[in-house]
Amino acid sequence: MCYHVALPWYSKYFPYLALIHTIILMVSSNFWFKYPKTCSKIEHFVSILGKCFESPWTTKALSETACEDSEENKQRLTSAQSLRKHLSNSSEEGSPSPSTPMISKYKPVGEVPGMTILDKKDGEQAKALFEKVRKFRTHVEDSDLIYKLYVVQTAVKTVKFIFILCYTLTFVTAISFKHVCIPNVEHLTGYTDFECTHNMAFMLKKLLISYIALICVYGFVCVYTLFWLFRRPLKEYSFEKVREESSFSDIPDVKNDFAFLLHMVDQYDQLYSKRFGVFLSEVSENKLREISLNHEWTFEKLRQHISRNAQDKQELHLFMLSGVPDAVFELTDLEVLRLELIPEAKIPAKISQMTALQELHLYHCPAKVEQTAFSFLRDNLKCLHVKFTDVAEIPAWVYLLKNLRELYLMGNLNSENNKMIGLDSLRELRHLKVLYVKSNLTKIPSNVTDVAPHLTRLVIHNDGTKLVVLNSLKKMMNVAELELHNCELERIPHAIFSLSNLQELDLKLNSIRTIEEVISFQHLKRLTCLKLWHNKIVSIPQSISQVKNLESLYLSNNKLEVLPVALFHLQKLRHLDVSYNCICVIPLEIGLLQNLQHLYVTGNKVDILPKTLFKCIKLRTLCLGQNCITSLPEKIGHLVQLTHLELKGNCLDRLPSQIIHCRLLKKSGLVVEDHLFDALPSEVKEALNLDTNASFANGAM
Repeated sequence: MCYHVALPWYSKYFPYLALIHTIILMVSSNFWFKYPKTCSKIEHFVSILGKCFESPWTTKALSETACEDSEENKQRLTSAQSLRKHLSNSSEEGSPSPSTPMISKYKPVGEVPGMTILDKKDGEQAKALFEKVRKFRTHVEDSDLIYKLYVVQTAVKTVKFIFILCYTLTFVTAISFKHVCIPNVEHLTGYTDFECTHNMAFMLKKLLISYIALICVYGFVCVYTLFWLFRRPLKEYSFEKVREESSFSDIPDVKNDFAFLLHMVDQYDQLYSKRFGVFLSEVSENKLREISLNHEWTFEKLRQHISRNAQDKQELHLFMLSGVPDAVFELTDLEVLRLELIPEAKIPAKISQMTALQELHLYHCPAKVEQTAFSFLRDNLKCLHVKFTDVAEIPAWVYLLKNLRELYLMGNLNSENNKMIGLDSLRELRHLKVLYVKSNLTKIPSNVTDVAPHLTRLVIHNDGTKLVVLNSLKKMMNVAELELHNCELERIPHAIFSLSNLQELDLKLNSIRTIEEVISFQHLKRLTCLKLWHNKIVSIPQSISQVKNLESLYLSNNKLEVLPVALFHLQKLRHLDVSYNCICVIPLEIGLLQNLQHLYVTGNKVDILPKTLFKCIKLRTLCLGQNCITSLPEKIGHLVQLTHLELKGNCLDRLPSQIIHCRLLKKSGLVVEDHLFDALPSEVKEALNLDTNASFANGAM
């Protein structure tokens, strides 16, 4: 009875209270490890952190590599000879070990696997870590839930500590050995008051003091943590020290939960965040890619990818690689190098070994070059192709290649927000002869006039954008070939008539309806080729006869219905293309074209071939397919120089046997339906097949 009446409640329930408080504090401390939205991120972070710490791709090795590369870059800026001297001194002063920087990329490719600090498996694991770190950063850096939850649980623990400390200190004095008890049981015992003893009081008081001491230690940690949380911005983390120590100046600063987790790691060991930071660096990742790239693309493998292009030159095409393999620059006989979708392409000084290289293609590849490499390209490169999305992707060194002969630019040179064309000055391209621009221009860039005095060929493919301002053409007095494709031109630009040296004009894929201005071409004494194909021309003016030096005329894919007689007064005409129009009759005057060698009338409505056509005895190519021709005159045999005859798609029922007199015509050059060829006399077929077989035999020999 005295235990229930006289003994203070705190003495009785202290063990239970201590248990409850302990459970609450444990839950508060571990809630962020169990809450699904935070525990998954923390576990993932710890897993990645451990792998980054154990990876052979260590901070020390990478920082030494970067430092050595920077020193070698300084040496390469002076001369190739000083570079070789620097490398030889480095190899004599240090012995190779797993932690020494890599110099193997300056050795022959066959030695790379033995010299690098990573084997292929380690390299693949490191590349996977880079990808994991990138995805983890994207996932975690967007929110600050972990930080907020940690602040809340720390605040809860601190408040709980203060509460426990206050009421425990209040009741600690109430614990005593003796207690006066009035149990109200006088009718049973005859006594009203009792003096009771609590024989566990001494032990309980000592335990309570110890409990208070432990709670104070715990509370001090909570207060310190709370102070640490608000003393500095933990939602921002800077890798400034790591950048200074490792030479990876591109390691980005992070924020929100990602930053908070790194601050937590620093409280444990700062070495973890230093090594982790290496996997946030693009420079580090690019260096790793470079090593893996050199492992994969050996000299022998690159040799297998070399092919012969249409110009019979040795060409190497590299597509979507992480960089340019070092072994490429060992291909000393390579003539054409094509780099496509390689954003981190770098051209080192070793390119000076490629003495045969004259043509370079950079497709969406803003390549960076070292000074020695630039000097080599400036003096030796003859042809450069650059394909880009934005004009800013064109490398600045392109405008300084003083010995460049041909420049091909393909990409966006105009935008809705900026009508100014962003090409830099072409003044340094002193020997440029050919300029090809495939873009969406509204006017010819003013910078093109920098090369006007020596430019001989200008090509503009405009992808359907209307080219309005063409006055700059007047300054290009030496242009011999001019192509204006798909520029939405409605008439022949008057500026063209000032080009006294013009020899070939191509106005393909425009909207030209009338060519009355063609009479002005008589002043261009050197004009021999006029291409007005793929337009909307409905008639040819009689003044076409004034362009007496014309040798080639292309009028295909227009809306012509009649060929004027004046057209056949062009005595020098050798090539005439009027295919895919609406022509019904070939005039008898076609026989006047005694020098005609190639005639294309495919895709019209011609039903009768004039006999005068066969007076053009110099014809080599005659294309009459997809018309309404019902018979082929026997005079076809007069065309003894004919090598290609197209008749497919007509209404012919037979071919004349006189075709055998076309001795240069082979079966491969005769385009007709199979039944027409089969209907030929056997001696004719044998003659055609004999020529074909003979040509195959000669080719085999």
